[in-house]
Amino acid sequence: MNKLSQLAAAALEKNSDDPAIEFEGRWYSWNEVNALANRLTGLIDDCGGPANGPIVFIARSQAASIAAFLALIRTGRTIRMVYPFQSPAGIVRDIQMMQPSIVVATQRELKEEVLAGIREQNAAAIVISEMDAQLVSGFETSTAALPADLPADPQIEILTSGTTGKPKPFAVKHEMLGTYFIGSTAAIFGKDDKPAEPLPALLYYPLGNISGLFSILPALLNRYKLIVHDRFTVQGWRDYIVKYRPPASGTPAAAVQMILDADIPKEDFASLQFFSTGAAPLDPRVQKEFEERYNIPVLLSYGATEFGGPVCAMSPDLYAEFGKTKFGSVGRPFGGAEIRVVDAESKAVLTAGEEGLLQVISPKMGPDWIQTTDLGIIDEDGFLFLRGRADGAIIRGGFKILPETIQQALLGHPAISAVAAVGVPDQRLGQVPAVALEVKPGVAAPSLEELEAYLREQVLATYIPVHWLYVDELPKTVSLKVDRPAVIRLFTKEAAA
Repeated sequence: MNKLSQLAAAALEKNSDDPAIEFEGRWYSWNEVNALANRLTGLIDDCGGPANGPIVFIARSQAASIAAFLALIRTGRTIRMVYPFQSPAGIVRDIQMMQPSIVVATQRELKEEVLAGIREQNAAAIVISEMDAQLVSGFETSTAALPADLPADPQIEILTSGTTGKPKPFAVKHEMLGTYFIGSTAAIFGKDDKPAEPLPALLYYPLGNISGLFSILPALLNRYKLIVHDRFTVQGWRDYIVKYRPPASGTPAAAVQMILDADIPKEDFASLQFFSTGAAPLDPRVQKEFEERYNIPVLLSYGATEFGGPVCAMSPDLYAEFGKTKFGSVGRPFGGAEIRVVDAESKAVLTAGEEGLLQVISPKMGPDWIQTTDLGIIDEDGFLFLRGRADGAIIRGGFKILPETIQQALLGHPAISAVAAVGVPDQRLGQVPAVALEVKPGVAAPSLEELEAYLREQVLATYIPVHWLYVDELPKTVSLKVDRPAVIRLFTKEAAA
């Protein structure tokens, strides 16, 4: 049993009535978590199939899913995550690619089309519900063969946010998670130097991505309380702040404008000394307005799934020392990480103040430089300032969308001749996708409702454009390439409405 599985087993070995997970206003005890974990482990054993066959996990953020996740980690198997936020056809495509021995999912995801895809893989299926698990009728036994690409060491294949199109699996070994990701929890002392119980952790990220892991694993493996929301809402986050009065908190970058729009009273945030955000750029105007309204420093960070999480951050100590002089910076590297900026063409290392492509060494992932498509500047004091992306990706509230993915999908529609997908500014999300389309000569233009329904069968919901526009001809440069700045300008005029 590897270190991560040992930690999961240790967390599950003691029964108690102590509260473990809160979901939709109800606290579930460690007894209930353990009962589901043991039930699921038994069902997995009953399914047969290869003892180390991969398990596909399709689950939303809810109490039963998190208890099941802890049980899956305890098995020591490779876990392959699938986002539930897509069409059944998309889920089936992921299952086919991942070649599972067993699929564990909530009832909402196990539609007939998905079950048919599981049957094609000869996999067993287990459905999880409110702290219970059952074998799906007709899917009790796995006869799936081990996939040829099964890694020697168990890993959790989380999902990227989609920089190069559809979110891709990204493998994180159990051993790395057990060594680096969980880390040691610093003691929190109350009166008389006695350890005080930490405040409950709050989860509102999907289970399948790096932020979800950051939110749940330290809490679960240390047997701390965890409060689960199936998605982020300003009201839910504000209620948590008011009830538990944490000294620091944070949200995704896109939520900062939502908080401002909600006009939450300043006294509700009286306990907050710092507010952290990352995963996507934050409009400096939004950062400034938040700091001025609530008198709370906003601490930016920079990270990625490929780095194993954040590698740069504006810490409270850095903010106290440098304050406004580094406004907009995502801070300095920490935890042994290294960063540098290189020329996009020659890859020569640039000096302080020069803009180029970022490269990162993240000790969690290995000793090699990781090439990114992020543009940035490192100043003379070692602070990183992000300047956008070199690949033209649209960053929609932390989700990275490649325009070519939208274009290729829409070009499959029989009425569409040409497509240009671009990112246009959005005050809340940073950017949103917009598409300009040409219709084939002599063909009636399909309704936008028809196009949206067609596109939803091809891509995740985050890729669906906010703005649509039919044009007689796409703007082009002298070399007959689509003029993207000109396309963006189409959506800054009245036509965008």
